Amino acid sequence: MNYKSSKILLLVSLLTLISCRYSQDVAAQPAQKLQPTISILPPQPNTNELAKPLTYKLETYDSKVMGANRTYGVSLPPGYEQNTQQRYPVIFLLHGGHGDPNSWFDRQKGQALKTLEKLYATNKLPPSIIITPDGNDKRGTSPYWDPQYIDGPQGNVSTAVGDELVKVVKTRYRTLPNPDFWAMGGLSSGGWGAINVGLHNLPRFSILFSHSGYFKDKSGPQNSPIIYIKNISPQAKKRLKIYLDSGLSDTEELDEGKQFAKVLNQLKIYNIFHQFPGSHTWEYWREHLADSLTFVGEQFRVSQIAHAADNLGFDRAKNPPNN
Repeated sequence: MNYKSSKILLLVSLLTLISCRYSQDVAAQPAQKLQPTISILPPQPNTNELAKPLTYKLETYDSKVMGANRTYGVSLPPGYEQNTQQRYPVIFLLHGGHGDPNSWFDRQKGQALKTLEKLYATNKLPPSIIITPDGNDKRGTSPYWDPQYIDGPQGNVSTAVGDELVKVVKTRYRTLPNPDFWAMGGLSSGGWGAINVGLHNLPRFSILFSHSGYFKDKSGPQNSPIIYIKNISPQAKKRLKIYLDSGLSDTEELDEGKQFAKVLNQLKIYNIFHQFPGSHTWEYWREHLADSLTFVGEQFRVSQIAHAADNLGFDRAKNPPNN
């Protein structure tokens, strides 16, 4: 039996075990009011919930880290207002150069609402809270420089995005607290930013993804994921799941992606690297956002099974579900 077949068999066995255990418990206990849980993914939206168009809006918060009000975008999942006891996974989407929190949802650029509606309708992504941070530093956005997702002279953007905004989101929305249900990704400099910020905030994010990103930064090894990732703890390496893609015509980023994927494989960090036709354009990123979010959805579900196995006393160290 190959590795993939073994993995599938393990997951099916776990689901069967969980189902049997649940049936036994229900049969043995008197009926009682179910208590809300913060460790289980929300169910896929029903027809009525899917019929309501997804929305997106901008919000602000007082950033102590940046010393000014900061903006972020948010799209709440279908059923969020109705299912008041349910908690949700969270996905941060980082913009690239000359961008802002609107970029991923702009009708001429990212068109993320269309992608999300399709993924929810086809059960490829569990209902999730989508957050688009402001990745610009104190200089603001400009065609002459990319956002700096670092803590540096122009502001502590990495801390603002990876720590401060996480706390704001947890306060304002019903989120699943475990980092296995938090993901962060982005495009171009936001793809680098997602990996860089994520690696500096591993207690908060376990799933990272990058479209057309680069992995070496001129500020040095501390903000160059291809170098920095070698120094994270063995426990963090086991927990991480990383998705990468680059366009075949996007030669520089494609080469960086190949090099980074090679390092991830050497470190035995779970990853997927796709090389798709295309270049460094919104057309490419729009098309492949569904691929990264499908990966994220798969990892959310694997984590749910793993957490259920932990609750049943299953030894994940001997039988890892996805590493």
